[in-house]
Amino acid sequence: MAKQAEKKNLESPAELEQYYRDMLFIRHFEEKCNVAYRQGKAGGYMHVYIGMEALAVGWMHSIKKAHDYVITAYRDHAHALLLGTDPVAVMAEIMGRKAGTAGGKGGSMHIYDPKNGFYGGWGIVGGHIPLGAGLAFASRYRGDDKVTLNFMGDGAANQGVVYETLNMAALYELPCIFIIENNEFAMGTRLEYHAADTELWKRGTPFGIKSERIDGMDVLQMKKDAQRIIDWVRKEGKPYLVEIMTYRYAGHGAADNDRQLYRTKEEEAENLKRDPVEKLKHILIERNIANEEKLEAIEAEILERVEKIYEEADASPHPDVDEVYDNIYTDMTPEKGH
Repeated sequence: MAKQAEKKNLESPAELEQYYRDMLFIRHFEEKCNVAYRQGKAGGYMHVYIGMEALAVGWMHSIKKAHDYVITAYRDHAHALLLGTDPVAVMAEIMGRKAGTAGGKGGSMHIYDPKNGFYGGWGIVGGHIPLGAGLAFASRYRGDDKVTLNFMGDGAANQGVVYETLNMAALYELPCIFIIENNEFAMGTRLEYHAADTELWKRGTPFGIKSERIDGMDVLQMKKDAQRIIDWVRKEGKPYLVEIMTYRYAGHGAADNDRQLYRTKEEEAENLKRDPVEKLKHILIERNIANEEKLEAIEAEILERVEKIYEEADASPHPDVDEVYDNIYTDMTPEKGH
């Protein structure tokens, strides 16, 4: 019976291949974003998801897409892509083009696609956490079964507004999952230098919120844990806090070229052994789902797709100058003397 239950929990070959494709697509898409930044085609600042792919894939495959709510901070490309946002629109937004998700005005940190349940993409550290709770409050108010995924980094977990929001989420029993993406560094500061208690999952316990810490470098375990937590919140209608241990292989942002100031090359090499993409690749081979030749073909296909996305976004026009005052909350214009 135990073996039957174990088999029942195994993802199908098609699902495993899709997880692999999704993670590999995010990896190469983000690498191309770095290229755009270095070529001067991406303005503002940019934060990529390289090394953290299993985390987003596990969660985005566990929710009801275009039904549940997702909100995150500025490391936001992967979430949007997995929710179904047009990748050309994402790349175009990163490059400040008219075809972007926010008309080229938001940039990398403000990808936005409410039609697919994605509410950003926010640049202020911790600033979006109460907004996520607001989405969950809307679900509670309307009496629907939507769950809100409220992502934040380990640095944001120290913000005062997070504690205020946890208090309100517990008080009003909001169906909100607070997800701390702990990639071990808040910008260039190691976890132990910015958190008095490095077990960030404990942040929910004073408010009576169910809380735990889980591994985010294994997509299969991530998917299993994410589904369990989402199902519980959807059924109970109460908040949950989870700290997910992951590791970013790139710098904090595209301009972070001094990673060795806060971590060693030896540490980076050791963590590369945990690469979630490579881990799933080995599983696909071990289970005879794919051989090296097929996996190489998949990667070549994805690389070609990313290149076409980049070229199409790069060919799209920049916003017109007179659009600068569109979609703002005031009628202040130069013509009116303001």
